[in-house]
Amino acid sequence: MKGLKLLPIFIALLVWNLQFAQEDNDSEDGDSTFSLESGPIESQFDYVAKKSGNYRAAGVRYEVVKVTSLEKLKKNVLDSLSAYNKTEISLKSTIKENETTINDLNQKLDATTKNLTAITEEKDSMFFLGMQVSKVTYNLILWSIIGGLLTLLLLFIYRFRKSNVLTQEAKTNLAELETEFEDHRRRALEREQKISRQLMDELNKHKK
Repeated sequence: MKGLKLLPIFIALLVWNLQFAQEDNDSEDGDSTFSLESGPIESQFDYVAKKSGNYRAAGVRYEVVKVTSLEKLKKNVLDSLSAYNKTEISLKSTIKENETTINDLNQKLDATTKNLTAITEEKDSMFFLGMQVSKVTYNLILWSIIGGLLTLLLLFIYRFRKSNVLTQEAKTNLAELETEFEDHRRRALEREQKISRQLMDELNKHKK
């Protein structure tokens, strides 16, 4: 009875061995796409699945995989994970270096922008009475001063001319007044001389 129970298992293993050997022959003769020596992990899993045998026992399906293939697949997976980890570390380091470089460039850009702004402000401004003012304000102050000086100059010229006219009028009036005074003094002297002569004539008459 016990031998009869083990018979199905023996038959299943025999069938699996025959199938596995046939698949090995097919793989050696034809399809070389799948391999544990190269290719992505997914294709290696496909390779192991293709090379595995299967059998049923008590209504349950089993897959039989070679221990060497399983260990090779495990090693390949661990190697891939290690490579991925190294790549991740390298990428993180590169990203960190790039972020540091970007921060440095941003700082330099900010400094350059501030310097450019200061240079632009200095270019567009001038010192006036010890104060830094914009060129527009400087020009406004300068032209206001020039306008004020021109106004004062015109006012001075106007008043000078007016004073000159008044001076000339005063000189003319003074000359006329002097002429009139001389005439008056001459007439007065003539009258005085006339009166003196008349007085002498009268005195001479009384003496006679």
